[in-house]
Amino acid sequence: MNKKIILAAGVLTTTLMLSSCGITTNGSSNNTGGNILGEVLGSMGNANTIGNVLNSVLGIDKPSERDLIGTWHYSEPGVAFTSDNTLAKAGGEVAAAQAKTKLTESYKAIGLRRDNTQLTFNSDKTFSGRILGRSINGTWTYDSSNQKIMMKTLFFTLPVYAKRTTKGMSYLMESKKLLTLLQTASALSGNSTIQTVGELSKNYDGIRMGFEMKR
Repeated sequence: MNKKIILAAGVLTTTLMLSSCGITTNGSSNNTGGNILGEVLGSMGNANTIGNVLNSVLGIDKPSERDLIGTWHYSEPGVAFTSDNTLAKAGGEVAAAQAKTKLTESYKAIGLRRDNTQLTFNSDKTFSGRILGRSINGTWTYDSSNQKIMMKTLFFTLPVYAKRTTKGMSYLMESKKLLTLLQTASALSGNSTIQTVGELSKNYDGIRMGFEMKR
């Protein structure tokens, strides 16, 4: 039997079980299970579904340290699902897409653009960049086994997860860390319209959020 059919059947069975109990794939009990089921089933006929699911999962296509070196400019919101459960990844793809749409709105509202948000990782383990036009700099280390960059500045240390994408690289973090970073940057910039990010940090467990960037 075709492996894609087997996986689709597994997703269908699992999602039906979860939705019948009113439980979504992020483990919370609410009334969105049916909506997620419909979106997953609606996309199962698309040959790109499985590929899209994998593209939204951390741990796929791990970048090397050399891949990170260079200057990266903001392109669009970055989102990745962290679950290791294969059957959960289809539901995670739906959640990731929803989160990305909401992040797009928030980023536009606070004025986050290519020309004011960028990162440069140097081979001497220093980095520099701008978030909403505010400069940051410090040192960095990278653990390729878990795709984790530790960005150390004078005032804080920020754990960031790197994920190679078809367009470049995503630099992601826990939603609460992203919220803190944007709150700090937007406050310094005189803009505090980031309520949606705060809501996302409450509603999407197991998802990393941040910036998809291009060279």
